[in-house]
Amino acid sequence: MSTALSSPARYVEQVMGLPFSLALRGRHASDARAREAWAAVVADLREADRVFSTWRPDSWVARLARGEVEVSDCPAEVAEVLALGNAAAHASGGAFALTRPDGTGQTVFDPSGVVKGWAAERAARHLAELPETDHCLSAGGDVLAWTADPLGRPWTIGVEDPEDPRRIIARVPLRRGAVATSGSAHRGGHVVDARTGRQPAGVRQVTVIGGGLTAVDIEATSAYALGPDAARWLRAQRRTGIVVWSDGRAELVG
Repeated sequence: MSTALSSPARYVEQVMGLPFSLALRGRHASDARAREAWAAVVADLREADRVFSTWRPDSWVARLARGEVEVSDCPAEVAEVLALGNAAAHASGGAFALTRPDGTGQTVFDPSGVVKGWAAERAARHLAELPETDHCLSAGGDVLAWTADPLGRPWTIGVEDPEDPRRIIARVPLRRGAVATSGSAHRGGHVVDARTGRQPAGVRQVTVIGGGLTAVDIEATSAYALGPDAARWLRAQRRTGIVVWSDGRAELVG
């Protein structure tokens, strides 16, 4: 089947409290191998939820937060995610953190700012096993795209206007890469500047484009948490992205 001519086959599953969707095009877009690969992706995501969910009292992360276990007792993936989060905290000068406010003036351990992109990128390894097949995996709107032919037809990823999600402010062509967006349009003020405990000021949305979903997801959150320093910080990281400021102005970075 020609990748250039076929329409994508689509798969959707609700996991980790988020919609995960997959578009496939090419030789194995809609056959048994595609369904097996998607089932393996979903199984990986469900296992990540079992380990990292902050809503499940029996998750390893919940038990770690309560002091019932040590990091060394947990699956190796926990230490990997914590290392990524700690590196992001250092790179952002403390704006990114593995904690969040609990609404009572206290903070609680929450590695969710790392887990979504990391889990999606890790699970996508099953899709790479489909020969002559392109895939585009969306994790709650953050996207990992891959084409079997590095010079083939790219996927086109739309970046929403935070004021009107029906409107696209940019279209990003991707053959092998990722796009992640952090902001308040869909989930309210779930991201805060960990240095102050307050929502970032001056910025509405940050989108980052790069090679891997884990990195761009963390960096979009970090830049958004930095508020007025978002664009400057992204340039210092040598990243490409789009910052939408509170006045509606969109600034291209990189």
